[in-house]
Amino acid sequence: QLPAHLAGLAALLIPERRERTCPRAVKRARHNSYRVKNRDEPTSIRHPDPATVHIYRLRPHTT
Repeated sequence: QLPAHLAGLAALLIPERRERTCPRAVKRARHNSYRVKNRDEPTSIRHPDPATVHIYRLRPHTT
């Protein structure tokens, strides 16, 4: 019964997020190492689906 209540609270506190990524770029060149955004480049990129996470099993390292 408690997990059901906690799930309900979590659904209220954490809203759904849009699937998007923001490339690291700045609008004006300054004294940093980030690239400068082009004028026609979008600020963020929207994706239709969430990111796919692949988990690979590590092989034991033998010496």
